[in-house]
Amino acid sequence: MILADEQATMAAGALLAKVVRPGDVITLSGPLGAGKTSFARGFLAAMGHEGEVPSPSFAIVQPYEHLDPPVWHADLYRIEEEGELDELGLDDLADAVLLVEWPEQAGRWDHALALVIDPDPRTGTRRLTASAPEAWKERCPFP
Repeated sequence: MILADEQATMAAGALLAKVVRPGDVITLSGPLGAGKTSFARGFLAAMGHEGEVPSPSFAIVQPYEHLDPPVWHADLYRIEEEGELDELGLDDLADAVLLVEWPEQAGRWDHALALVIDPDPRTGTRRLTASAPEAWKERCPFP
């Protein structure tokens, strides 16, 4: 799927928000500046969050407990060892949705909907590709 700009990236996040369930894990991969946090902003706004959505790269995890279901937005860019993840409690979120930027730092979540955002520097567009495990096959909104 081609995303023309930041607004289209946010709209793709909003589209995904319509089909999530508690316990879902969505991973977002791509280089710095690809639009991972913009996607998350659109997703969280569609889930009902009003207000700012900061990039959690410094805090690592930003919970949005007021949403139904709750959403935890994690950015693992600064994680250096997989053992650091155990302290974050990300594996115990059966009643929440987990949105993970930089999942390659963790080596987990093979049951996740894996999204990759690749920017095209020539056109300014982004390509969104999805790898959907069986649990996502029927509801993934991305081809």
